[in-house]
Amino acid sequence: MPHPVFDLHCDTADRLSWHTLPADIRATCKMDYYGPEDEADPAGCERLARNHCHLSIEATAGTPWAQCMACFVPDQLDPEQAARFGDHVLGYVEREVAAGAGAARLASSVDEIRAGLAAGGFVAVRTIENARMFAADPGLIERLARRGVVMASLSWNASGPLASGHDSHDGLTPAGVEAISLMERAGMALDVSHLNDECFADVCARATRPFAASHSNSRAVCGHPRNLTDDQFCAICERGGVVGLNYCRDFIREDGVDPDFDDVAAHVEHWLDLGGEDAVALGSDYDGTDVPGFLDGARSMPAFQEMLERRFGETVTAKLCAGNALAFLERVERG
Repeated sequence: MPHPVFDLHCDTADRLSWHTLPADIRATCKMDYYGPEDEADPAGCERLARNHCHLSIEATAGTPWAQCMACFVPDQLDPEQAARFGDHVLGYVEREVAAGAGAARLASSVDEIRAGLAAGGFVAVRTIENARMFAADPGLIERLARRGVVMASLSWNASGPLASGHDSHDGLTPAGVEAISLMERAGMALDVSHLNDECFADVCARATRPFAASHSNSRAVCGHPRNLTDDQFCAICERGGVVGLNYCRDFIREDGVDPDFDDVAAHVEHWLDLGGEDAVALGSDYDGTDVPGFLDGARSMPAFQEMLERRFGETVTAKLCAGNALAFLERVERG
């Protein structure tokens, strides 16, 4: 029997909905299509049920699968455009799940995620990456939490209205500080992936609830600035947080060689050495990055789980694949 999966991050929602975005938003982003080969096969990147992307309901068949479907907001969008963008992408996910004829369901709580996994189907969990729309209307935080958004990050790579990524050394803005407080009040988990080191330190000084790095690896193993330092990983652990293993090739190894299982396992092993058995999770970044050949899409999960079990054993594998992410959201919900 496969282990249930609870993956903390993918960009599939953007990829599927991109062709339906308002023209002005696509023009601002200077992108007609989101993923590779989508222009040649537009119909193949429209439906969640079946597509040519990394992730689909069909590709996860046989593995109980909960997926954080991130609405990734590009840095080019101002906060007002971001609000329209977010409403559009989240709405697309909701409609695709409704069109799944019972093969998928939405979940807004740990209990709903567990129920979906127990039923053996596909569970869509709504999240936001680069929630710059919060700067336009802080009230969106409470409204989106009521809509079912369970987690959000404050930046992507550039300097933003809330926080900044590794393209700069700016810290949290006043609007970002307010957003963290409002997110904690609303029960929405904070995601620190993409934050630069300065913003990460600011979060540690202000956050009162556990937070996640939904798709980040170990900087000690691969020196990319998008990865976490050991001190950052330990800070997340100490606060009851979780870190999702990112499949991005450039975040696994630095030399451009296609990573193999040993390269991926090195990040997990390093985190386990730091005492992170209860903090490691999955954060594939499917449909948002180039991934290793042996992890090329959700259909690779059964073989990946076999490799994980041989290396780390059944208990750690079960925690990595879903258990730790579920426990993290439980802690967030308890406040």
